[in-house]
Amino acid sequence: VQLVESGGGLVQPGGSLRLSCAASGFAFSRYVMRWYRQTPGKERESVAWISIAGGTTNYADSVKGRFTISRDNTKNTMYLQMNSLKPEDTAMYYCKASGLAYWGQGTQVTVSS
Repeated sequence: VQLVESGGGLVQPGGSLRLSCAASGFAFSRYVMRWYRQTPGKERESVAWISIAGGTTNYADSVKGRFTISRDNTKNTMYLQMNSLKPEDTAMYYCKASGLAYWGQGTQVTVSS
């Protein structure tokens, strides 16, 4: 199982980023997929999840209305479109397949002026 997150970076408050999670080594289209984030000294928190076919999504209250999770099962890839970014969104972002105990290396998002 391999999960590779990308797309992070430094962005000003109010800006946007699109994260990607490229998955391999498992049947991606059969798993609910999730985005998490973590800042130093804090527990990893769930940001959003998406159902197998992509028809159902769920978001943490802190990102609702600003982030959009999506997936392309033909490309074994999941995305997180992040708009109206705030400094408190600064974190390492990870993707994960529900029920599988594997994590990627994460991608750093820093929101700062």
